[in-house]
Amino acid sequence: MRKPISGVVAAALGLSLATLALGTAVPASAAPAPTPAPTSAPAAKVTKAAYAGSAEEAAANKAFFEAVLKSVAEKRAANPRSAAAVTVIYNASRAPSFSAEIARSTSIWNSSVTNVKLQAGTAAAADFTYREGNSSQGSYASTDGHGSGYIFIDFAQSRQYNPTRITAHETGHVLGLPDHYSGPCSELMSGGGPGTSCTNANPNAAERSRVNQLWANGLAAAMR
Repeated sequence: MRKPISGVVAAALGLSLATLALGTAVPASAAPAPTPAPTSAPAAKVTKAAYAGSAEEAAANKAFFEAVLKSVAEKRAANPRSAAAVTVIYNASRAPSFSAEIARSTSIWNSSVTNVKLQAGTAAAADFTYREGNSSQGSYASTDGHGSGYIFIDFAQSRQYNPTRITAHETGHVLGLPDHYSGPCSELMSGGGPGTSCTNANPNAAERSRVNQLWANGLAAAMR
């Protein structure tokens, strides 16, 4: 994702409108590795700008979900006697500043859907990971299409938007949901569209139903 939760521009840093807007996913090969920065990094002065999304970013978000789905399916195929519940393993060791937000996001999703569960694990066993730092792309989900994906949480963006909403929104891409910036605050995947005052980090009924459907049908197809 080249852009975070809503369309934001870091004015003090002179970033262009095209670089920020939460919730977008980009292929790992297209996204330069962000340079982590200490939590104490000075706050960037940012202003909100409109963002409509793009077909390229929608395709990248879909690729992220499919990569995670493939990773989970391969593990279950290798261990057919595993528990009935579908479990997606994540590792958050590279995003220590957001450990509380990641835990809250995990709890929100695990209490919202029934066909898939998120669970913390080692980096070696993870289907995706979380990272943190400063990036002109803002927060995003990235994958190389081979089960090696990560969610990057941007420091500057998390100071403007609710960090738990950012984390839950990006995790929504892992579970198969696309961006819908024109939606209301009650819709998690509307990202930053409703503005910085929106702090809702919970998926609505339609989003919960969609994730359950994706993991019931999608995983079955991936296992064939």
